[in-house]
Amino acid sequence: MNETTKDLSSTAPSAPVPAATALNRDEAAVRAVIDRMMTAFAAGDVPGIMATYRPDAVVVGNPGVPVVGSASLAEMFEGFVAAGFPFTTGAHEVIMTDATALHLMDWRGAGPDGVPFRALSAAVLTRDESGDWRMVIDHPFADGVMHRP
Repeated sequence: MNETTKDLSSTAPSAPVPAATALNRDEAAVRAVIDRMMTAFAAGDVPGIMATYRPDAVVVGNPGVPVVGSASLAEMFEGFVAAGFPFTTGAHEVIMTDATALHLMDWRGAGPDGVPFRALSAAVLTRDESGDWRMVIDHPFADGVMHRP
């Protein structure tokens, strides 16, 4: 071995190869669904919010109170929009397979009493027959389980 040749036999394995382009596109599509939901929420657009959910979706809009089905979800979101519930988001993470994705997001808001809080949102999205991603489970207070006795 000369001075310009390196012995690579003792180097640590390289970092994993990034996911395939299709997976990156799907991750971007999942993030776009979340972005559309948040934009619609901020605009008070309940039909826009509902377009990001499957008809059989379940959302835990208040800790410990799951709401199921389009009509009940629309009523819940109408209440949230009317209450003017502002929030900001932090980091996002998407973990996925071919047709299922888990979206995790740090977010902050203030409760009806004005007390600020920080929570972890966990949403499960599935790809429908047309290839579109929509939420089937949405739990904006998923970290609540860590605060139970």
